[in-house]
Amino acid sequence: MDNRSEVREFLVSRRAKISPEQAGLPAGPNRRVPGLRRSEVASLAGVSIEYYSKLERGSLAGVSPGVLNAIARALQLDDAERAHLLDLARAADGSSALMRPRRRTARQWSPRPSLQWALDAVTQGPAFVRNGRMDLLAANRLARAFYVDVYADPQRPANLARFTFLDEKAHRFYPDWDVAADICVAILRTEAGRDPHDKDLHDLVGELSTCSDEFRKRWGAHDVRHHGTGAKYFRHHIVGDLTLAYEGLEMVAEPGLTLTIFTAEPGSPSEDALRLLASWAASQEADAGAQTAVAE
Repeated sequence: MDNRSEVREFLVSRRAKISPEQAGLPAGPNRRVPGLRRSEVASLAGVSIEYYSKLERGSLAGVSPGVLNAIARALQLDDAERAHLLDLARAADGSSALMRPRRRTARQWSPRPSLQWALDAVTQGPAFVRNGRMDLLAANRLARAFYVDVYADPQRPANLARFTFLDEKAHRFYPDWDVAADICVAILRTEAGRDPHDKDLHDLVGELSTCSDEFRKRWGAHDVRHHGTGAKYFRHHIVGDLTLAYEGLEMVAEPGLTLTIFTAEPGSPSEDALRLLASWAASQEADAGAQTAVAE
């Protein structure tokens, strides 16, 4: 992906989101652009308008951390947006590959037996490993049953982004589909800032942009986010409605990969639904095993 274009569009989009009132500035008449002017951002950040204009044209190479932090404060960036700006600056310097371990692609990576054992030891909720492109790389039995529609096409890697935007079943699975879609794109956009030379990510974004107007609109917004903990609402075609808490854990032994575990509140209808889903998954495996035995 073109780093200069990414930088330019990100800074312009963040500037457009901050009103003069939010920045403590008088609105004044004859404002022709939404949000702040370049000159106002430059003043708030303590740099010249010429220098800030150069940065907004995409030239982040060599910018000091102090200037980046000043711009982040001026634009009132949240933690995820600030981290994204720093990632874009590292990519512009060509230093990101040196500062972070190389990310693995789905085709090159398979789970260690001990990791799969650890996933399988989680029996009360779906547990899975994904990368920044949202490929599902490893999962326990309950996660495979939970995401059965994502795994439905054996010819393609299971990918949550492709499912969200290209499969009509996603609108049933995510009752709050707009929220799920926003989160999905923000995760991909964050990954693009971290690793702009990931060809698989570039290909995925191209596919989704070509096939989905909803994706293309969200991708152009340049929103990013950290996705570590929270709760989500699902409607599974086997067990119905579930409200599940999740924890996303960065894997120290596998840089760039995230272990996610979904759990239900003890004693809740969602916990009962997960038990039912586990029973269904076990019966599916038993049926598949019986069919294999007959075939042999």
